[in-house]
Amino acid sequence: MQGFNSQDLKNLYIPDPNSHKGQNGKLMIIGGSKLFHAASLWSLKVASRIVDMVFYSSVLENNQIVQKAKEEFRDGIVVPRNKIANYINEADCVLIGPGMPRKEGEEVGDDDTKVLTEDLLKNFPNKKWVIDGGSLQVVEPEIIPNRAVLTPHGKEFDMLKLKIKNEKLKIKIQNLKLEDQVQIFAKEYNCTVLLKGPADIVSNGEKTVQIQGGNAGMTKGGTGDVLAGLVAALYCKNEAFLTASASSFINKKAGEKLFEKVGLYFNSSDLTDEIPKVMKNL
Repeated sequence: MQGFNSQDLKNLYIPDPNSHKGQNGKLMIIGGSKLFHAASLWSLKVASRIVDMVFYSSVLENNQIVQKAKEEFRDGIVVPRNKIANYINEADCVLIGPGMPRKEGEEVGDDDTKVLTEDLLKNFPNKKWVIDGGSLQVVEPEIIPNRAVLTPHGKEFDMLKLKIKNEKLKIKIQNLKLEDQVQIFAKEYNCTVLLKGPADIVSNGEKTVQIQGGNAGMTKGGTGDVLAGLVAALYCKNEAFLTASASSFINKKAGEKLFEKVGLYFNSSDLTDEIPKVMKNL
């Protein structure tokens, strides 16, 4: 299994000095709920510092929060749920799931998480998708679009494996080392998996890397939503495997920088603020 280091970051897209607004990435974020109102806002905050435009769609309460916070979100548009399709067409990438209710039937605006997620994935199969959180926990592997990036933690990856319909594959994958499980799953469903953990595992089915680093301060709620926003922002202008690997590396380095300053005593908002500084230095 390969490694990943700061030299690999040189392959990331850097905006041209002569580029214009909109040329350096447009991202659609669909997430949040009355119960989990902050999660999608962390994704939004980090992404809005990287791409030119973020379209944000959540339940009414979250849309109003973002509308009031325009000083943090000058280059974005708050999108009602019934207007999502128009903005998906315009976006380079779509992030779905951060903060969306985990269980079917819980309130998520006008749509159930599973229904909304699967309808959008089926209707826009050629888009670049990042699937996270609530959407990741309810989606069926068979409808994962080609080129999608999945960002599960360990339990979410276990849930995905249990939904595999090919019984031979399901049995085979359970008896393998974790990195081999990730690689086979990614190859079977033609996606890129970023499995979060003390050491992240990233695979597109052909290449697999393990990314060390971070610390226990990054177990706090919301850090995964920050990572999802970073992945989606970078995916707007980069290919999937580089995006997932670089995002994992940057995220862990940001956690390490915070540890140098405050030990384990930082939160997801701190991580969001630290990522742009780390990206500049790297």
